Amino acid sequence: MLDSTTLNHAARILAARSDAPADAVLRDYLASLPRLPQRERRAVSRAVFSYFRWRQWLEPRAPVRKQLEEASDLQERFERDPRSVKPETLAARAVPDWLRAEMELPVEFLQHLQREPALWLRARPGTGERLAATLGHCTPAPQSAEALRFTGHQDLFRSPPFQAGEFEIQDLASQLVGLAATPRPGETWWDVCAGEGGKTLHLADLMANQGLIWASDRSPRRLEVLKRRAARAKIFNYRTAVWPGIVAGVRPTLPTKGKFDGILVDAPCSAIGTWQRNPHARWTTTPGDITELAAIQAALLDAVAGSVKTGGRLIYAVCTLTRRETEKIAAGFLAAHPEFIPEPLTGIVSADSGGPSPSRVLLWPQSIHANGMFIAAWKRRSAPQG
Repeated sequence: MLDSTTLNHAARILAARSDAPADAVLRDYLASLPRLPQRERRAVSRAVFSYFRWRQWLEPRAPVRKQLEEASDLQERFERDPRSVKPETLAARAVPDWLRAEMELPVEFLQHLQREPALWLRARPGTGERLAATLGHCTPAPQSAEALRFTGHQDLFRSPPFQAGEFEIQDLASQLVGLAATPRPGETWWDVCAGEGGKTLHLADLMANQGLIWASDRSPRRLEVLKRRAARAKIFNYRTAVWPGIVAGVRPTLPTKGKFDGILVDAPCSAIGTWQRNPHARWTTTPGDITELAAIQAALLDAVAGSVKTGGRLIYAVCTLTRRETEKIAAGFLAAHPEFIPEPLTGIVSADSGGPSPSRVLLWPQSIHANGMFIAAWKRRSAPQG
């Protein structure tokens, strides 16, 4: 049962949301209340996200506080017994109708979407066991001893290990992208859509802070966040470049003319693999978004392919599960670029095979208890043909 303070905060957030993403409004709202206890912050976040997970079960004409209470009750009931909601009801209400035409919808996936998400940490190389002992409430992932599932309640951002740069908060699926890339110390890599740098920092750690990583993004603000994170982690083998990517089909100038041992294209996508963590997006994403994003994904791969050295690796990753953004993009790239061959994803273990070869994997969120992710890898074998 939600207390009145939590209800008041959650109702204000929903009232202030307008067309903005709920997670962004929630983050800004909580940032405006620095003295709000951590326990209350968790309760408010849980109430807001439960509302969006169970929105299709709620009476829209009921007062917002009543809807929040009902959503909280549904969440608690489902956590106690997932069988309390029938599979056919989940299929009809947990996701928008149009999704059936874009991907498979196994009942296990739908059930997973209605659960609270796991919190994953990435320890620095070789320090997972020590960090787990320091923080407590940590369970390592089967894929990596440095990937830790955290079930405690302390404010990790204020913890001494975090302040000392000993770990990052990073979803397991994102960590698996870095492991799939298998960069080596001394190599040169390009993280094309680096964002705030989570995967850049992971690549740097896997390269033992040696070699060079170019991190590009269209947002200068995100790159500034990357720089702050890198300074805290004492990572210095990187350079940043503002790069617009693909704009209206125009191939922009690349941030550097050099060739790379590896390129990571963590492309913009519909992010359906994150719908457990960000349930508001279920009701704002459209099939038109997928059409637009698939075109951008294909164009990005085409734009950067020529910058991979002979023998170098190209990694494509998207945190979505739709066929148009995963298998169709991978198959289309291979057909258009015979100078590339599929490259086995040897850096990943315990992954669900989602493609016709071990060079592609579809990581279902219910299988890894994290975001969903598609990863494909290719190796350049020659200069472009023709």
